[in-house]
Amino acid sequence: MSDRFVTRFAPSPTGYPHRGHAFSALTAHRAAHEARGRFLLRIEDIDRTRCRPEFEAAILEDLAWLGLDWEEPVRRQSEHMDDYMAALERLRAQGLVYRCFRTRKEIAQAIESAPHGAMEAYRGSPLAPDEEAERLVAGAPYAWRLSLDAARERLGGFEALSFVEEGEGPGGERGLIRARPELGGDVVLARKDVGVAYHLAVVVDDALQEVTHVIRGQDLFEAAHVQRLLQALLDLPAPVYRHHRLLVGPDGKRFAKRDRAETLRELRARGVTAAALRGELGLD
Repeated sequence: MSDRFVTRFAPSPTGYPHRGHAFSALTAHRAAHEARGRFLLRIEDIDRTRCRPEFEAAILEDLAWLGLDWEEPVRRQSEHMDDYMAALERLRAQGLVYRCFRTRKEIAQAIESAPHGAMEAYRGSPLAPDEEAERLVAGAPYAWRLSLDAARERLGGFEALSFVEEGEGPGGERGLIRARPELGGDVVLARKDVGVAYHLAVVVDDALQEVTHVIRGQDLFEAAHVQRLLQALLDLPAPVYRHHRLLVGPDGKRFAKRDRAETLRELRARGVTAAALRGELGLD
């Protein structure tokens, strides 16, 4: 095995970790151990409205309880906004992003009104310079969106854009996957309320941290398509992807913070041991 194997577990501190987080962290950690590689912990805390210090503390505590170790220092996205803004500026300088002044409600209405579902994902265009200038002077909020049309022109098409899937996508996808960033539309890369958005921060972090393998749940499989596009536009290396199955509860629904999935701290409180949980997850 190569010592160039580098993977990461990158949770957002927006709630207390549950079984699904444990499964993903243990899966990535075991892969790094088997490859005699490196395991990194990254705290994705760019959403200042939802991330809280107590949730980050719980992540560190729960991972240690599971018996995991990781390299220091831990990268916290909130401490590296300059890196993301520099990447955004590179895209802006190439004419690959535009200011979108539409609200979420207006975008939802535009998608719903598209004939026969022709607009599965939002596609927009820059405003005329004079109209954009008026809105900026008026202080109108906006988001920076990636222009798929400009990206396609820059790359000469998306046909050659692909990524390697060593795990399995939700539809059984594996092997060399042709990237289809058009499925995501003109994605938001930055907005005023949270600054940089997820896709841009992730590709910048993975490149700076020399991540070679992205190991995460199948719910993020579609994200690989637009992330592969951003890697190409920013001349960043493309990691290998390894998406894993999602844990589901007795009701068949996947564990999620919003559904009040039982947290790891609650498991500990009722006497469940880390060894027992690893056994339950098939990762002992």
